[in-house]
Amino acid sequence: MTGRSEGTSPSPDPVAAPARPLDGVPAVAGAPGDRGHSLVPGLRAGSYEDARTGRLRRRLRHELSTRLAEHIRANEAAGKVSWTEDERRAEASAILADAAEEHAREQLASGGHVVPPHVEQQVIAAVLDEVFGLAGLEPLLRDPDIENININGDRVFVRRSDGRRERLPAVVASDAELVQLIRDLAARSGVEERRFDRGSPGVSFQLPGGERVFAAMAVTARPSVSIRRHRYKSVSLAELRRLGTFDRELEAFLGATVKARKNVLVTGGTAIGKTTLLRALASEIPPWERLITIEDVFELGLDADIDVHPDVVAMQAREANIEGQGAISQAELVRWALRMSPDRVIVGEVRGPEVIPMCNAMSQGNDGSMGTLHASTSRGAFTRLAAYAVQGPERLPLDATNLLVASALDFVVHLERPRGEPGKRVVSSVREVIDADGQQIVSNEVYRPGTDLRAVPGVPLRAETLDDLVIAGFDPERWARTGSGHSDQGGP
Repeated sequence: MTGRSEGTSPSPDPVAAPARPLDGVPAVAGAPGDRGHSLVPGLRAGSYEDARTGRLRRRLRHELSTRLAEHIRANEAAGKVSWTEDERRAEASAILADAAEEHAREQLASGGHVVPPHVEQQVIAAVLDEVFGLAGLEPLLRDPDIENININGDRVFVRRSDGRRERLPAVVASDAELVQLIRDLAARSGVEERRFDRGSPGVSFQLPGGERVFAAMAVTARPSVSIRRHRYKSVSLAELRRLGTFDRELEAFLGATVKARKNVLVTGGTAIGKTTLLRALASEIPPWERLITIEDVFELGLDADIDVHPDVVAMQAREANIEGQGAISQAELVRWALRMSPDRVIVGEVRGPEVIPMCNAMSQGNDGSMGTLHASTSRGAFTRLAAYAVQGPERLPLDATNLLVASALDFVVHLERPRGEPGKRVVSSVREVIDADGQQIVSNEVYRPGTDLRAVPGVPLRAETLDDLVIAGFDPERWARTGSGHSDQGGP
């Protein structure tokens, strides 16, 4: 890779410089006489980019842009207003095939070198991905085994579902192309524009497949992109049990907390599976209930399955426009949600002052509401909630915050990675919130971490809570109390 960009837009068709082979990844030989070719960012593995393929890519981009626009105008003139994405892509494929053939004929007529047929097909596929897909990210996102993708300029690292980490070839030819790719994807991402430039150097959005993207530029030495994938877009507690997240007893317990309309907060570290567990808990909600989901970036996707959740309003926070106006926070959306007759309010991730309206929602008749929170322990969740509450306009003192949290929350469910099992996630702790005592929140750890961090029974539930769960279908005889726990006072 030659040179770096700090976010300036590249020319429409920059000449891609030959990519530096990645450590441990050999250059790929091309046609006879080709020297020093390396893996092409944005093309399939085994391809290479030199001046000839660069010219071909530019030619195909230009021809596709020109001819596809002509086809669209012709269709509109003929009265065909509706043109599906599949029809557009099929038409684009035909245009690119014709353009590639014309380019080859011109090269032969002028005595130039012709791009090998297999590379020509890779270039066509790459241009299609740039226009209709996700450019060089497309092959990575097609791999179901890849869970997380992290890009630092031309360095690409992935983490697979079994915990293994790998370094893969670059996905673009330059930093400028990476910035432009993120701009294009962000612009197509959803309900409103998400800027990515020196004035707004961080952007968060969702890809069409549900993957969550965060990108940064200008404040980093090189453009940086992190993509988090949810392997289980539709998941049940039974499926997580089969994956080893918890046993049958805890599965029955968690299902009963939802059916009994207990307010639940799912906690854990980054990329630990909080959203996946939240989806699984939501699968226990009866289909006739009205749900309002609040997210910074659309991720939960409960509105996608109308058979399971037919009545869902999914709301996403909005960033300010270029004039600094029009921002709508998650806290404001929670307040809006309370006016929309919800049965439950679900906050995808609590990360700021929305904690106060969320707790108000939970304690004012919207029982069974849920959310997620970054925390290193189940007990540490109370400290995090108090810290976020201070950021709100209400400026509640700690005692009042703890009273509000204690009156709102019923359970905290914490996720960990078990010892010696990379790639696995397990529920390690479940706390029943009892009360507030000044600057402390009193809780019982009804499930506590075992020797491998998997949850085992701890302190017995309060009688009134157990009665509620039994009414919801929980069988207390299945809950073998094999451990001893203790009550905790959690707080700052």
